[in-house]
Amino acid sequence: MIVSTTNTLDGYSVEQYLGIVSGETIIGANVFKDFFASITDIVGGRSSAYERVLREAKATAMSEMEMQARTFGANAIIGIDLDYETIRDGMLMVTSSGTAVKVIKH
Repeated sequence: MIVSTTNTLDGYSVEQYLGIVSGETIIGANVFKDFFASITDIVGGRSSAYERVLREAKATAMSEMEMQARTFGANAIIGIDLDYETIRDGMLMVTSSGTAVKVIKH
């Protein structure tokens, strides 16, 4: 599956637009508290443990989006947008969305 934040792919033509696809994941505040309780690697105000959790959440949202695109028969997703939002009770939601397409190589 080709994934891109751009609306075009060099060397490919969009053969068919199949629809909007998305993936979501929500991380509870207690996950962050557990990580912060044991953090020993804060350097310059950054926490690799916190960043690792965010990367995992992003990967989960992207994976869900790709699975949905495959059910549409897509071989690429273009125009991908990632959003991070806090929701009630200190939870974090990561969403990814894009357009599922069939592309052909030039």
